[in-house]
Amino acid sequence: MRVKVDRYLCVGCGTCEEICPEVFKLGDDGVSKVIGSCDDVDCCEEAADNCPAGAISIEED
Repeated sequence: MRVKVDRYLCVGCGTCEEICPEVFKLGDDGVSKVIGSCDDVDCCEEAADNCPAGAISIEED
């Protein structure tokens, strides 16, 4: 699975980092970034489902 964060939609709330810290990190610019692979599908899906801006997308390889 490939996970993406749309930097233009991200509001920097940090919810994804709280849910799945091995995959997401809030950068110094206040935008979430993908820092790792999505080995735990449930974690990534939960982060995407809870993103208030809908900035996280998940694609199958």
